[in-house]
Amino acid sequence: MSRELISRSPDLQRLVNEGYEVEIRSDHLLVDSIPYVTSEKQVRLGTLISKLAVAGDVAKYGGDHVAYFVGEQPCNKDGSIITGIEHQSDRQALAADLTSDRSFSNKPSDNYTDYFHKMTRYAEIISAPAIALSPGVTAKTFKPVETAESESVFLYMDTASTRAGINLIGQKLAGERVAIIGVGGTGSYVLDLVSKTHVPEIHLFDGDRFVNHNAFRAPGAATITDLRLGTNKAAYFREVYARMRRGIVAHDEYLTEANVSALEALTFAFVCVDKPSAKPPIFRKLEALGVPFIDVGMGIEAIDDRLRGVLRITTSTTSKRDHLDRRVSVAEPADDDYRTNIQVAELNALNAALAVVKWKKLRGFYLDLENEHNSTYSIDCNLLTTDEQ
Repeated sequence: MSRELISRSPDLQRLVNEGYEVEIRSDHLLVDSIPYVTSEKQVRLGTLISKLAVAGDVAKYGGDHVAYFVGEQPCNKDGSIITGIEHQSDRQALAADLTSDRSFSNKPSDNYTDYFHKMTRYAEIISAPAIALSPGVTAKTFKPVETAESESVFLYMDTASTRAGINLIGQKLAGERVAIIGVGGTGSYVLDLVSKTHVPEIHLFDGDRFVNHNAFRAPGAATITDLRLGTNKAAYFREVYARMRRGIVAHDEYLTEANVSALEALTFAFVCVDKPSAKPPIFRKLEALGVPFIDVGMGIEAIDDRLRGVLRITTSTTSKRDHLDRRVSVAEPADDDYRTNIQVAELNALNAALAVVKWKKLRGFYLDLENEHNSTYSIDCNLLTTDEQ
C-alpha cells in the first residue's frame, strides 16, 4: 500500500524522484538520511517525520506544520542549536513501531503547500550546516526503494516512468503476458527492453545453452564463470533479469509441434528464432489462439571486407495475417553469413528495438499513424521502409 500511495501522490512521488529516501510507516511520512551537525560539530544522519493525512488513496496535506526527528539535536556548524526550528526535545511514541527524539516547528507565513514543500524545507534548514562542513553530503541519495510483490513487478520503484510522467501510459502494458521465443542475439535484446516495462509475465523459450558466441551478441557482460557453466539460455537470462524484476519464466526447450501448447494463456509473442523451418508450428498455434505476434529476421552477407544486409520486423495480428507467407521465409538458406559472423550486436539491438516499438504501438503506448505490418531496415543505404498497412 505504501508504494501505491506514493505513486498516486504527486508530492510524495516528487520526493522520491528527486532522490530522497521516502518511507510510509504507521500513517507517518519518513525521509531518511538527512545530514545534520551535532553539538560536537560532527556530521550525522537523521530521519525527518511528518504525520500523514490521506484522502482516499492519495496523500492530502492537512496543514500540520510540525515535524519530528530521529537523531540528536541539529546544530549550526559551530555547534550551536538551530533555534529557528526549536519545539520540543522529548521522545515521543508516534506509533507502536515509531518513536521520535524531538520535534520541530517552522511555519512559513502562508504555510506549506504540500508534503514535498514541508519536508524539503525542513531538510534544507537541518542539512545546510552539515553541507557547509562536509560539502559532499546530501539528503538526495537516490537510494533504491524496494517494493513488495503485491505492489509491483519490479524489485524496486520504477522512478524512470514517474520522473517522465508516463506512469498511466506505461500501465497499458500491465495486462500483457509476453512470450519471447528464442533468446539469442535479437531475442535477448527484446527481453532487455520488455523487462523494463510493467508486463507481469515474460516467458522465455530456448533449448540452447548460453556459450561464448552468445555473450558477444547479448546485452550486458557475462562472466567466464557464466560461460563455463553452460546454462540453458532461458534459465541464464531469467537469473540475470530476476535481479531487477519478478515474473520471468524460463522454458528450457525449443518450441515444436509437440509442445506449442505452452503458448496458451499468453497475449503476445516475439518470434526470434534463427531456424526458419521451426517457425510454421509456432505461427499456426499463435494464429489459432488469436494471439498477435512479431517475427524478426536479419539477412547479413559479406561483400569483400564489409557487411551489408537487411533487418526485418513482420507483425501478425487478428486483423492482418495474410502477408506472412510472402514476408517470412520458412526455408533453410543455403548460405547465411549471420550464422558465422557474431559481431553484430548493434544490429540485434536495433532489430529488437524496432520490434518492441511496434509492440508498444499495437498496445497504444506510442502513436501509430501507419499501422504497418512489415518494416525493413537496409544497412548500406540507411533506409527504413514500411508496408502491409
